[in-house]
Amino acid sequence: MRLNKSTSHAVRILIDCAKAEGRLIKVADIAKRLDITQQNAFKIVHLLSKAGFLTSVRGRHGGVRLARSAALIRIGDVVRSIETLGQEEKESGSRGSLHRIVDDALDAFISVLDQHTLEDMAGASQASPARESGGRSGKTPLRGTATRSRRGPQQSAPARPIG
Repeated sequence: MRLNKSTSHAVRILIDCAKAEGRLIKVADIAKRLDITQQNAFKIVHLLSKAGFLTSVRGRHGGVRLARSAALIRIGDVVRSIETLGQEEKESGSRGSLHRIVDDALDAFISVLDQHTLEDMAGASQASPARESGGRSGKTPLRGTATRSRRGPQQSAPARPIG
């Protein structure tokens, strides 16, 4: 299953906010830490705020923080809210069998993510020594899942051995 880049950024932004432990953090600082353009960071923060994951405070000393405890935010809910943006509600009778199969697979994938919270992921990313010692620097926050490459959908990256 491949997640779009916005979903990857959204999860990484939420993890960053979870690590702040309730303190307001500036979106520009988040963008810099996560190597995301400020424009993208502001767009994704807006979507996360609209979905109820973040709250924002305007002004010079403003910023964003989690709207509720990281233990109450399921990763599946985040993925579902970002991945389904702009899609109309499914109409069960009008979809072909291939679409139903793919939709069922997506539902199964997200149900696994529903078993994990933002608190789980924030704790895992803090405990990962590979990130501190020159690892991948957090480019793929969801281990075991792929994100779309910059090469586009028609080309795939060469396989890397796991280990």
